[in-house]
Amino acid sequence: MKKSIYLDFNATGMLRPEVREALISHLDQDGNPSSVHQRGRAARALLEQARDQVAQLAGASAAKIIFPSGGTEANNQAIRGVKAASILISATEHDSTIAAAYAVGTEVQEIPVGGEGLLDLKALEKALKSVKKPALVSVMLANNETGVIQPVAKITEIAHRHGALMHSDAIQAAGKIPVDFEALGVDLMTLSAHKINSIGGAAALIFKPSVSLNPIIFGGGQEQGWRSGTENVAGIGAFGAAAELAHGELEKYSRISELRDYLEAEILTFCRAARVFGSGAPRLPNTSKILMPQVTAETQVMAFDLEGFCVSAGSACSSGKVKTSYVLKAMGAPDYQAGCAIRVSMGWQTTKADVTAFIAAWKRLYQRTHGKES
Repeated sequence: MKKSIYLDFNATGMLRPEVREALISHLDQDGNPSSVHQRGRAARALLEQARDQVAQLAGASAAKIIFPSGGTEANNQAIRGVKAASILISATEHDSTIAAAYAVGTEVQEIPVGGEGLLDLKALEKALKSVKKPALVSVMLANNETGVIQPVAKITEIAHRHGALMHSDAIQAAGKIPVDFEALGVDLMTLSAHKINSIGGAAALIFKPSVSLNPIIFGGGQEQGWRSGTENVAGIGAFGAAAELAHGELEKYSRISELRDYLEAEILTFCRAARVFGSGAPRLPNTSKILMPQVTAETQVMAFDLEGFCVSAGSACSSGKVKTSYVLKAMGAPDYQAGCAIRVSMGWQTTKADVTAFIAAWKRLYQRTHGKES
């Protein structure tokens, strides 16, 4: 197999060696956290350590934290676990939040975003005045496709002023930018282990003690009754190790924006018809959603894969299908643009040489499909 350059960190982070070591050591932890004997107590201690590590990453010292099996389950419990008569979500939320909201069977309103992907705060305010109460607002901290960062603290203030609960999916933001549960004021927040360079199978749902949260999985009453099922001890332990590592390297991670800016400047200089979506808004330092005119996202993903580059069209939660981005359409992009954009997302292993090589591959593909004039 041809050696690949991985530029799809928003789909899943590459396992850090330090986290791998922690995971391997945790695999020797064979006790059940619900058991009272010494091996059970050791497993329980590992879970509590991970809870503290995740709390530190999320700035959530005074909150409750439970460990669902992944971000999708965490978002489902946040949305379905509170008794809301109406749910308001942004039009660019992750599939798991959108699907969970509509599965509840209550009133759902999708609040529009502007051309840069930022939530229309006036539309939110207007909607909150008329919806059934109690209401739940759910807006992600950073978009998984464009990297656009929402003004969640302001959105929370609006939600609370109208008596609504506030949930924020911070899965893409955690480990990339500072996340502060307390400062944002949200009532519920979700994180996922594999997005911060651990493994899949572990996530966190963080919520204020005042939130009346109902379980969506029933059984043995683990996680203080909020999430039944024997915990994934090794995976959660690795999640904790990744959270501690990510928290300590936030300043270092911010420098990835230099690579992102270099990538975008080179492509936009080469091709005047190219476009970077959300570039006028605050964004994650690692994410670029780039339009290659008249070349479908599917064609680009396959062509770059053949050249050894791992990129994606957007969310990795669509059964491997490349579809026109509903996120870009919500931002006002016409179909001919929304269907021709890919996501490049960098991470701890990305080098300038990787980005330079990708830029060259992008130019070659553009020239093959458009001729040599840009």
